[in-house]
Amino acid sequence: MGRRPLSVVVAGGGTAGHIEPALALADAVRRLRPDARVTALGTERGLENRLVPARGYPLELIPPVPMPRKPNADLLKLPLKVRESVKQTREVLERVGADVVIGFGGYVSLPAYLAARGRVPIVVHEANARAGLANKVGAKFAERVLSATPDSGLAGAQTIGIPLRESITQLDRWALRMQARQHFGLHPHAPTILVFGGSQGARTLNTAFSGAAEALGRAGVGVLHAHGPKNTIAVQQVPGAPAYAAVPYLERMDLAYAAADLVVCRSGAMTVAEVSAVGLPAVFVPLPHGNGEQALNAQPVVAAGGARLVADADLTTQRVIDEVLPLALDAQRLQGMSRATLGSGHREADRVLAQIVLEVAGQ
Repeated sequence: MGRRPLSVVVAGGGTAGHIEPALALADAVRRLRPDARVTALGTERGLENRLVPARGYPLELIPPVPMPRKPNADLLKLPLKVRESVKQTREVLERVGADVVIGFGGYVSLPAYLAARGRVPIVVHEANARAGLANKVGAKFAERVLSATPDSGLAGAQTIGIPLRESITQLDRWALRMQARQHFGLHPHAPTILVFGGSQGARTLNTAFSGAAEALGRAGVGVLHAHGPKNTIAVQQVPGAPAYAAVPYLERMDLAYAAADLVVCRSGAMTVAEVSAVGLPAVFVPLPHGNGEQALNAQPVVAAGGARLVADADLTTQRVIDEVLPLALDAQRLQGMSRATLGSGHREADRVLAQIVLEVAGQ
């Protein structure tokens, strides 16, 4: 008799930082157990509605449970919202015959943990340097607790890095370089800076780099700049200089990484993990809001010598000209940073987490 197909439920909806690790884990599980059924939990408004079906996995929608940051009327409604969401999530777990639930934080993880508690084994993965509330709750009754970095705030967490898709972990930047630069219309040989501020762009990066476009062009440096779909930038193109390619969004991050010698970007957990995995030298500009976790995310790579950290308020056009431009022209320095960046990454995190999931599921 054949064994029953493994049923895995991943909870990581809301933002790409929660969804992408969940999908990378799903892919790794399927590589180890091709017969496994992986179901993703999400909400009707999250990015998972686009990302999950595109990767070929079924998506089950449940009511979100956003945690109010301040005492208000929503806080009084929270118990009712949690109860309804847990009820619907439990129905999903029963319908798919879940053997294990893996949560990555965010709005859908809390109801997933509460619905699975005492019924289905739980695995928690924390991507950020500071654990969120949902994962703090889930860790209290999880079989295994994993984190991307040490000292995440989850007791007993094993540090494994962040699961990343194979198109990133197996990326050969040098082999793809010419194809990548042709794809974006970049100079085939000029030093090239990749600039992006997340899926929506970042005003600070847009202003600083568009203002430095002429100086970068005159120095022989090309730029690939994702400014965000709701933003526009005007740049001064220098005749005969390497192109300054401004695009709203980067659909092919693998080619963007392959095209670049240096990246200037925010330091969300997923971004830091991907940059480290591909060995790309970085200047991280942490988002100035929140609890400071973006600066903490970048610290291991900065400490290893693979990146520099610049505060959002300090990234001006003049700072780009005085600091980023000379770095982009220093090939020897970039090579050393690339080696350091690679040494700080966890390229095997998807496989490690998938093996842990199978162990917890008893398979």
